[in-house]
Amino acid sequence: MSGRGRLALCATAATLMTAGALLPLVDKAAWFLTAALLVTVQAGVGALARRVPLARTLTVAVQALVALLMLTVVFAGESAIGGVLPGPEAFAEFTRLLTTGAEEVGRYAIPAPATEGIRLMLVGGVLLIALAVDAIAVTCRSAAPAGLPLLALYSVAAGLSQGGASWLWFLLAASGYLLLLLAEGRDRLSQWGRVFGGAPRARGRTAAAGYETAGGSALAPVRTGRRIGVLAMGIALAVPAALPALDGGLLSGTGGGSGGGAGGGTISAVNPLVSLQNSLNQPEDREVLRYRTNSDSTKDLYLRIVALDQFDGAAWKSSERRIEDVPDRLPRPQGLGPGVRTTEINSSVSAAGWYAQSYLPLPYPVTRVDIGGRWRYEPAGRTLVGDRGQTTKGVRYTAGSLIVRPTAGQLAAATPPPARLLREYTKVPGSLPEVVESTALRITKDASNDYERAVALQDWFASKGGFTYDTEVQSGSGTASIARFLRDKEGFCVHFSFSMAAMARTLGIPARVSVGFTPGTAQGDGTMSVGLRDAHAWPELYFEGVGWTRFEPTPSRGSVPDYTRDQTPADTPSDPAQAQPSTTDAPSAAPSVTDSCPPWMRRQGECGGPVQQGGAGPTDTGFPLGPLLLVALGVLLVVLVVLLPLLWRLQVRARRLGAEGRTPADAAARTLAGWREITDAAWDYGIAPDESQTPRKAAARIVRLGKLEGASGEAVHRAADAVEQVLYSPRPPVAGSLAEEARLVRAGLRAAAGRGTRLRALLAPRSAVRVVWAVSARWAAVANRWDAGRANVERWAGGLRRRPSRQRG
Repeated sequence: MSGRGRLALCATAATLMTAGALLPLVDKAAWFLTAALLVTVQAGVGALARRVPLARTLTVAVQALVALLMLTVVFAGESAIGGVLPGPEAFAEFTRLLTTGAEEVGRYAIPAPATEGIRLMLVGGVLLIALAVDAIAVTCRSAAPAGLPLLALYSVAAGLSQGGASWLWFLLAASGYLLLLLAEGRDRLSQWGRVFGGAPRARGRTAAAGYETAGGSALAPVRTGRRIGVLAMGIALAVPAALPALDGGLLSGTGGGSGGGAGGGTISAVNPLVSLQNSLNQPEDREVLRYRTNSDSTKDLYLRIVALDQFDGAAWKSSERRIEDVPDRLPRPQGLGPGVRTTEINSSVSAAGWYAQSYLPLPYPVTRVDIGGRWRYEPAGRTLVGDRGQTTKGVRYTAGSLIVRPTAGQLAAATPPPARLLREYTKVPGSLPEVVESTALRITKDASNDYERAVALQDWFASKGGFTYDTEVQSGSGTASIARFLRDKEGFCVHFSFSMAAMARTLGIPARVSVGFTPGTAQGDGTMSVGLRDAHAWPELYFEGVGWTRFEPTPSRGSVPDYTRDQTPADTPSDPAQAQPSTTDAPSAAPSVTDSCPPWMRRQGECGGPVQQGGAGPTDTGFPLGPLLLVALGVLLVVLVVLLPLLWRLQVRARRLGAEGRTPADAAARTLAGWREITDAAWDYGIAPDESQTPRKAAARIVRLGKLEGASGEAVHRAADAVEQVLYSPRPPVAGSLAEEARLVRAGLRAAAGRGTRLRALLAPRSAVRVVWAVSARWAAVANRWDAGRANVERWAGGLRRRPSRQRG
């Protein structure tokens, strides 16, 4: 196989290996086979076009045209002319599919179903990246910049997969890129003839000047390049494991603790509304958790993830708090007095293998947790958070928890909470509209205590206020969203829970919002299945003597607690047998209501089972500063990587042409460094160096191929004469720097080159490959010194073993 054929094959392999990182995004992998076939055909067309040969631009154009025809046949054949040629109807079909695909990407959780729109985006994206890689690496014969489209493809996959892009996909992508670089290096070296490896070159006058003579031993970058590549990939895989992880999202993979050691670290505020509305509108309910419990009833067994206790006007979010090691037995829940009836239960939970997020779903209040891995405990919210990248993905754990059964009388007789707790959990922002407090006062005007006020708020939202449950309403948790919700009376659990908590705070009742899951659906084997649509947000209000108490203002979701029902006696404890009378009531209070629900209501999530991530997805808060800074930093890093060859070239040029020194050896070194700069400048403009030629012949070749005329051509010959004097004259004259000659040659090469060649010479100079060669040579030298040192140690140790004893008898 020819060098270009081998390079084209490696470019195709590198693209497909990198595209493998997209596989976790879709639940079926059939699209990848389609993409692999189309990419292979596209690469074959490019190989044929280069053999004709066609101009580079025509080669890329032919490949793009063939790619368009193939996409037309696969995705828009019925709308195409003759089933192949794309016409107006075919382009309209492409537009429709791409628009639908973009909407579906934002709607579905990962892995998403392989709809036609998503398949077109995946296959078309891979084809586009493959075309860019083939054009850069094979058609333009420059493999190093081809890493940029490969990096873009992997970055998109890693960003969307939310933990699905594991180290295996990175290893495949990096191996593909390394394979491409090695193929290009072998192709370049094969044009120079056979490469020999020899003993290290003696460092004489010319070597010290950085000039390689034809008689010097050749470098072998391919062999040592493999070592460097393997070492680099090893570092890339090992270093992130020792660094703190950056996580995001709550129900789909968020947040996390930082710090290590016993009792140390903090947990940052999180935004759990990232994919709430997306999850609510999922067409399929995917199982998140499955658990088994010894509780007689599961209707109150909400699985809580995190509590949102801070309301700054822009969003509800969790405070930044200290975390510590998980104790064997968690302390008694805050505010829970001895007179309240409680029952301790045990639950055994297993999380789905795809469900990866940093907070552990637990019944509230949890009393103990038995789980492996790196988990930390946040006391104020009684939550467990993963440390150093620990997630819920596939974990199994058991938890002990309390079912708290307060009576209406106990809640009504609650004493004022501690002043510190009252200050923290009744704080409302100054931007909260006045309508929130005035509405709360109007609804609770007949109530005589905080308990009655809380029940009045719950009943007004759930049944008496004329609210409608609607998952299509614009999400948000800021003050503007609450005011809009109270005006339009349409929303989902986020709006109900956030609004009730804000109203309770204006009445002086400590309140926060919890995010988690409703109990789930009972299965035939006695377990409970919790799906995406069981995710939920609900308010918790604090009553001294009882603690944080759940309320349910969202209609058609969850279950209304017994202690808030009218029929519950106000002065007697609720009978546990009556508090959990019908197990049919328990599961059906969550998502199983959908059995008799019409399809249109099922799509809107009104049958009781949507996914909630209550928290802050502010649609009214302006630009999110954190993500904006991360994007800016990412763009800056990409720009820096792109400019690295240019910066390196400028630095090398300044060093070569700015060398100083007064001795004849220094003058000779300056001359040879200037000649190296001239040959590298010609290399940057497409004239590869030929070390087998004398300086005079090399100068004539540069003048001929570079189309140099006048002063620039004369400058090349003057520089070649100076180099020959230094190399071959027994007493060379002091020629000095060739800076002016180098400047004239660069100007002549630039004037004779086209726009694309000039841009390539500036941003991606070919002579930058010397960096790889230099690193390869140094690595080989280090390896040789290591081998020599080890051999010396072994000889020394062997000598000690053979040394005769000098003891006298």
